[in-house]
Amino acid sequence: MTDEDTRYEAVRSRDARFDGEFFFAVETTGIYCRPSCPAVTPKRQNVRFYATAAAAQGAGFRACRRCRPDAVPGSAEWNVRADVVGRAMRLIADGVVDREGVGGLAERLGYSARQIQRQLTAEVGAGPVALARAQRAHTARVLLQTTGLPVTEIAFAAGFASVRQFNDTIRAVYAATPTELRAEVRRRGTAVRRSATPSAGVPLRLAYRGPYQAEAVFDTLAREAVPGVEEVTGDRGARVYRRTLRLPYGTGVVAVDERTPGPRAVAGRGGWLPARLHLTDLRDLTTAVQRLRRLFDLDADPYAVDERLGADARLGPLVAARPGLRSPGAAEPAEFAVRALVGRGESERLVQQYGKALDTSSGTLTHVFPEPGVLAEAEGGTLGALASALADGSVRLDAGADRDDAAQALLALPGMDARTVALIRMRALGDPDVAPADEPVPDAWRPWRTYACQHLWAERDLDGTGRGRDLETGSGT
Repeated sequence: MTDEDTRYEAVRSRDARFDGEFFFAVETTGIYCRPSCPAVTPKRQNVRFYATAAAAQGAGFRACRRCRPDAVPGSAEWNVRADVVGRAMRLIADGVVDREGVGGLAERLGYSARQIQRQLTAEVGAGPVALARAQRAHTARVLLQTTGLPVTEIAFAAGFASVRQFNDTIRAVYAATPTELRAEVRRRGTAVRRSATPSAGVPLRLAYRGPYQAEAVFDTLAREAVPGVEEVTGDRGARVYRRTLRLPYGTGVVAVDERTPGPRAVAGRGGWLPARLHLTDLRDLTTAVQRLRRLFDLDADPYAVDERLGADARLGPLVAARPGLRSPGAAEPAEFAVRALVGRGESERLVQQYGKALDTSSGTLTHVFPEPGVLAEAEGGTLGALASALADGSVRLDAGADRDDAAQALLALPGMDARTVALIRMRALGDPDVAPADEPVPDAWRPWRTYACQHLWAERDLDGTGRGRDLETGSGT
């Protein structure tokens, strides 16, 4: 969709497949929208296209109040790309610029701040500060329209340095004051929840594009759930996944509903997973949401994946049976690496012995998974080596990690096998093109070999011949 005339055709047909992949702005109105915006299609000569919402905002356009372009799934491109721009976009989404500044972002990527600014501006039309600003504005709007928290608290929770900066940004992005944004919800007939507080949780809609096989994702999470840290309750089709999170400013507990409401979900055009976040510090909201999006693979492009894999004679029937099958990621990459190595049973022991207890238990959720530094001091063998490498940074699995470097560093650890490394790369690093050593995955399935594996494993689930992907036993320590 790099050709502007092709993009305009997507806008004219209100094609939701491209929501989040690009944005369009209308010069005569000063508004930018998502491709599927239901408003009257503008004339071609009045339309400009942008790769990101931040780029549209930087050009002076405000967000459409009708289609809410900031609420779309993120571009799948940033999850697929392994270059510095893709890694930078993932780190910015994780909140690194808000916490560490542009200098911290550049240091993580191994480039100068000027190089990062230049590459991002050239590729996506906005630098790291503008991209982080757009993300803060979206977080603020969510809090304004879903909670009854005071505006001052929302300003700092969203990552703004001052209330004045918060007010100026909201006016620039939405052409409304924070109070007017909140009142807009009441005009639509949805009352703001005055009881919503950090203890009551923040209600969210985790949007995705295209069809979504929620049942398969929840099946995987249910099989892998480690008591004390995770649980899956309810009947199939209406389950709730709950887990604890370790976040930069505190801890959190999240609940995600398997049900995908709305006619758009039924029609396969996209929908959302209802969720609720309980955070000890609301500044962690952006980071927590992005980690959930990676866990549930919500920014994937199922149309591109299914088109490629569906054309294969072996995979075609599997794709037709499960359109939109996702590849679950990891809420906490370091945790997943340990679990992939030791298995579910041993992970439960580690949680009970070394995990940090929550200040207040939430049902069966009592702990957050132990930090690598704690495990490095307490455990030996391959587990101790892995934990030490994660703790001292010689193995990096964060959102901006170089996937090839991480895989090589993992393979260099004593006792680490190729299958475990492939699973870590697939899940913790979100690599869409992984071929485990013990799987017959041909190059013809590139760049979606991870998704091909998901289809093969799902087929084995049905015929009872084994899954090859579970974290039941691990690879041993």
